[in-house]
Amino acid sequence: MQISYPDWLTPQFVYITLSAVVAVLIWIEGEMLKKTDGKLPKSRFFQISSILDTIWFFISVVVLYVIDLAPLAIAVPAAYGIYTTFGWVYGTRLLKRKGIPDSPKDLVIPAKYIAYSQSFSLIFFGLCLLVLSSPWLPILQ
Repeated sequence: MQISYPDWLTPQFVYITLSAVVAVLIWIEGEMLKKTDGKLPKSRFFQISSILDTIWFFISVVVLYVIDLAPLAIAVPAAYGIYTTFGWVYGTRLLKRKGIPDSPKDLVIPAKYIAYSQSFSLIFFGLCLLVLSSPWLPILQ
C-alpha cells in the first residue's frame, strides 16, 4: 500500500517550512541570551535549539544538492549557509576581542552577535514566507 500525499507537500515545502521554524528558534535563542546578559542559558530547550541550528547548516548544504528547488527557493539554503559561515567568523572575531574563555560556563555571547542573529532570523523568516507564498503571487510567476 502506498501513501498518497497532497500535491503541495513537496520536499521543498517541508524544507522551507522547517527553515521558518529554525528562524523562530534563532529569535527565541537571542531573547534567552538577552535575559542572561549573554551567558549561555541553562535550559534544555536552548541546548537542543542550538544543536538544531548547527545541524540545519549541514542539512541546508545537502538540500542544495539533493532537492530540486525552485529558483527563488534556492535563496533559503544559500542564505542560511552564508549566515552560518559569516556567523562563525564574526562570532570568533568578537570573542577574540574580549578573550576566549577557558570554560563554556564563562562564555558571554556579545550583544552585537545576538543582534546579528536576530536580524538574520527576521529576514530569513520573511524569505521563507515569501518562498512559501510565491505560487500565489502574480509578481513571481
